[in-house]
Amino acid sequence: MIDGLSAEALLADRGYDSNEIIAKAVESGCQPVIPPGKNRKEQRDYDKAPYRVRHLVENAFLHLKRWRGIATRYAKRSFSFLAAVQIRCISLWATII
Repeated sequence: MIDGLSAEALLADRGYDSNEIIAKAVESGCQPVIPPGKNRKEQRDYDKAPYRVRHLVENAFLHLKRWRGIATRYAKRSFSFLAAVQIRCISLWATII
C-alpha cells in the first residue's frame, strides 16, 4: 500500500490475498475486501457488495479498451478523447437497456 494515502477499504482480487497485504491494510485502517484464495486453509469473510462494484468497474474499463480508438488513443486532444469515451459509454449503456 502507498504510505500517506487513506482509504476506507482495499478492493482487490484473489491474486492479492496474502497475510502481509491484509495485515498492512488493517494496520493502515482499511477494511480489506479481498476474496480468500481457494487454497487458504481458513476461509475468511469479506464484504461482497463492494467487491461486486469493483468487478463492474473493472469490466467497464475492459469494454472501453476493446474499442480500438480508445485503447490506442487515436484522439490527439483531450476533449476528443473524452468525447470518444462518452460515445462508447453511451453505446454500452444502450446495449444493456
